[in-house]
Amino acid sequence: MPAIAVFAGSFSPFTKGHEDIVQKALPLFEKIFIAIGHNYNKKDAFSVEQRMKWIQDLYADNPKVEVLAYEGLTVDLCRKVGATHLVRGVRNAADFQMEQEMYLINRQLAPEVETVLLPASPQWAAVSSSLVRELWQLGADYSPFVSYKLPELKP
Repeated sequence: MPAIAVFAGSFSPFTKGHEDIVQKALPLFEKIFIAIGHNYNKKDAFSVEQRMKWIQDLYADNPKVEVLAYEGLTVDLCRKVGATHLVRGVRNAADFQMEQEMYLINRQLAPEVETVLLPASPQWAAVSSSLVRELWQLGADYSPFVSYKLPELKP
């Protein structure tokens, strides 16, 4: 059975920290689905279509990566695409605690899907989509943290 993973998030935007996690996961899996989910607790600054395009452009030359959007439970998506693993990035102790809680819930919901936690590289451990959005909204230089240009803000 091929090892297939889902790396899910809102990715608003997809940062170099997210890219770091994908790079670490690529040697471990035959296929990685980067899945853009809808988080009902967040207001997305960028459309799903825009986020998909940015990520698809980043991985256009890598046949192991596929980008998709979904709603609902991530473990249901894992079943739908035949994923055996769920990849999660961890930047700090707070992330670890949250991911451990999600792991325990996901394990109850879908024991056949294993969670793999990958630590962020030190240079990306402080980077979050929220931080990048704030820099962008304030007109500051966000370019060290994303691999593409975000749209111009309308005055």
